Amino acid sequence: MKKYSRQIGFVLGVAVFLILNFTNLPGKISSQGQICLALSMMVVIWWAFQVAQSGFSSGVYLALLAVMGVADYTVIFSAWTSPTVYLVIGAYLIADAVRASGLGERIAYQIILKFVKNFRSTIVSIFIITFILSLLIPHPWPRAFLIMAVMMVLIDSAKIPKEDATKIGFTVFAASVPVSLVFLTGDALISPLAVASSGMELSWLGWFAMMGLPSIVCSILTLILILILFKPSQEIVLDKRTIQEKLTALGKFTNMEIRTMIWLTVAVALWLTDSIHGIHIGWITLLIPMFMSMPIIGGILTPKSWSSVPVHVLIFFTAAMAIGKVGAVTGMNDWIASTIMPPVMPSNMFLFAALMTVIAVIIHMLLGSVIAVMGVAIPAALTATASMELNPLVPTMLIYMAIAAHYVLPFQHLNMLVGSGKENGMYGQAETIRLGLPLTVVMFIVNVFVAIPWWKILGYF
Repeated sequence: MKKYSRQIGFVLGVAVFLILNFTNLPGKISSQGQICLALSMMVVIWWAFQVAQSGFSSGVYLALLAVMGVADYTVIFSAWTSPTVYLVIGAYLIADAVRASGLGERIAYQIILKFVKNFRSTIVSIFIITFILSLLIPHPWPRAFLIMAVMMVLIDSAKIPKEDATKIGFTVFAASVPVSLVFLTGDALISPLAVASSGMELSWLGWFAMMGLPSIVCSILTLILILILFKPSQEIVLDKRTIQEKLTALGKFTNMEIRTMIWLTVAVALWLTDSIHGIHIGWITLLIPMFMSMPIIGGILTPKSWSSVPVHVLIFFTAAMAIGKVGAVTGMNDWIASTIMPPVMPSNMFLFAALMTVIAVIIHMLLGSVIAVMGVAIPAALTATASMELNPLVPTMLIYMAIAAHYVLPFQHLNMLVGSGKENGMYGQAETIRLGLPLTVVMFIVNVFVAIPWWKILGYF
C-alpha cells in the first residue's frame, strides 16, 4: 500500500474534486465557493499523501484557480503583494549566510564544550543550541541539519552506540518543532503565515509576548518527555579533545563571520524594535541579506546563494495563503465553518481552547500537513467566532499551536519528515510515534492551562 501511496493520493484527490464540484452540497455556497472548496480539498489531499513535491501540487492548484476564474489574480497571488513571502526569501538567505560563514558551527561547538557531560546534558544542549540559533537562522531545517552535523562529531568522538545515536538524532529534529515557535522568525515560513491568516498585525515582540511562554513551556515538556522515553543504553564518555580540535580547526573569527555577526545583530535589533520604527519584519529580513551581498559592507552572499531559496516552497506558501484568501471572497470559509464548527461556541475560554485543540488535532491527523490544516481550520474558526468579539489571534494561535507543535507520524510535520531516515537524523516512524502520542496531551496542557490564562493576563480577551 505504501508503495502506491502517491498514486492513491493522486486519484483520491481528483475523485474528491469531482465529487465536491458536481454534488449539490448542503447549505449555502456559491458556485465559485464550491469550485474553490473542490480544488482546495484536492490539493490538501495531495499535500497529505505527498503525491508530488509540494511546489508541483501547489502550482496545479494556483493555475486552476486562475484558469477557472475562481477569483481575481490579485487575490489568488496576494502572497506576493505582502511582505510575508519576502520574509521567507530573506530567511533562507540569512540561513545560508550563517551556514557558509561557519558561525553557526562555531556556536554549537562552544556550547557542547561548555555544557555536555553525559547523555542527559547532550539532550538538553540540543534544545539550548536550537533556541540560540533560532534567533540567528530563521528556518528550522538548516538549523537542524547544522546541529546534526555537529552532533555527528560528538557521536563519533564518544563512540556512541547506534541505539543511542538514533535518540540524539531524533532529539535534534524533535527539538526544532516547539522551539521554532518561541520567536516569530524561528520558523519564517509558517509562523508569519499564521499571523497573516488571522488578518491581524503582530510585531516581533508582540509574537514573543503572546507565544513565547506557551512555546517555552511546550519545549520544556517535550524535553522532559524525551528524557523519560529515550533513556541511553549506556552513559556517554565524551572525548572533548575531538570537539576542541574541530573548534580549533575553525581558527580565529574570520572576516566573514564578523560581518555576518554584525548584520545578524542589526537584524535582531530591528526585529525587536519593529513596533517602534514601523518597518515590517518581512522587509527587514529581505534587506539584511541584500546588504550582505554588497561590496565593502557585505561580501558574504554571492549569486550562488540564491540557490538556497527553494522556489517550490514559495509556490507552496502562495497556495497555502490562497486557500484562506480565495476561500474568504468566494464564501468557502463560511461554508466550512457552518459544516465543521459547532453552531454555538463555548463562552468559557478553557472549554473553547479545548474545543479548538480537539478540532485542530483531528483535522491534523486526517490531513497531515501543518499548512494544509491552517488553510482549512483557521478560516473556519475565524468565521465561526466572528460574533464572539474575540481577538482573531486567539482562535488562530490556539489552532496553530495545536498543529505546529504536534505530530504522531513523521509526515505530519515537515521538521520531522526531513530528518527521518538513516542518512539524516537516523530515526524512523517508531521513534516519532513514541514521542508523538504523549505530545497530544501536551497540546491540551499548553493551550488550555498555559495559553488561555497567559493571554487573559495580556488582555487578548
